[in-house]
Amino acid sequence: MLDILTSFYGLIPVTIAQSLIVAFVVLGVMLPFRILNFPDLTSEGAFPLGGCVCGTLISMGVNPFLACGVALVCGFLAGCTTAFIHLRFKINTLLAGILVMTMLYSINLRIMGRTNIPLFTYDTVFTILAGPSANVPWVKILIVGALIALVVGLMLYFFMSEKGTSMRAVGASPDMAEAQGINVGIATIMGVGVASALSATGGSIMVQTQGFVDVNMGFGILINGLAALIIGEAVTGRQTILRQVMAPVVGSIVYYQLISFCLTLGLAPADLKFATGAFVLLMLALPNLRKSGSGTQIREKVRE
Repeated sequence: MLDILTSFYGLIPVTIAQSLIVAFVVLGVMLPFRILNFPDLTSEGAFPLGGCVCGTLISMGVNPFLACGVALVCGFLAGCTTAFIHLRFKINTLLAGILVMTMLYSINLRIMGRTNIPLFTYDTVFTILAGPSANVPWVKILIVGALIALVVGLMLYFFMSEKGTSMRAVGASPDMAEAQGINVGIATIMGVGVASALSATGGSIMVQTQGFVDVNMGFGILINGLAALIIGEAVTGRQTILRQVMAPVVGSIVYYQLISFCLTLGLAPADLKFATGAFVLLMLALPNLRKSGSGTQIREKVRE
């Protein structure tokens, strides 16, 4: 048992750094899913898109900060495309996201020109800011943590503003929002676009952390993000906008600590996807199970 705890403790800095990067994706999942009531799968395509764009530009000698900015813009355009397809052609949000995600795979291959690119010999955001200490986990935590804190602060400021309130109104009731003079189409396109931009930003940071970019790097990231979001909401709640925005960050940290602990207990990495999917299914089904239980108790009381 002591060996397990020692191994788990040693992995904490690495998993915290990784979870803060994935928190960008979880924020990108939360924004359309909770704020706009727009179930979307584009994040699974935007995450590798950001990584492929950033990695390719860095390998061409482009400044890493500029490469991250271009990746963010590309992710934003991908999200806007999904929202536009839904609004213009009345295609289901999930199907629109699947279409864009599928097309992005070919686009990523075209951007890279091959399936993977090593980045070990190139400067990254971390080497520029931290120099020789770039690979120290706590240094990565400090850099990425500062960036995620900035993003969370900007999101809080926006959602408490008039335009942010309008976007939240679109998610609550599109018909009522339109009756109040809110442009539902623009709010939806901008919201989904920003969500995919966040996911692409996470991908651009991830490739600089792991030292390579792979076209398949986004496989399963959406289910991980959804699991982290559900955990975060269970911890922080959703009663206020502050709690809703903090839930992705808290949930991402807790989720990756749970994954790390499962690995130290001996769970095979190949089983993690199944375990994560089963957990998400359980958490989504739990409210209905509770309602069913409550209904049974009520019927029993009526019979008595």
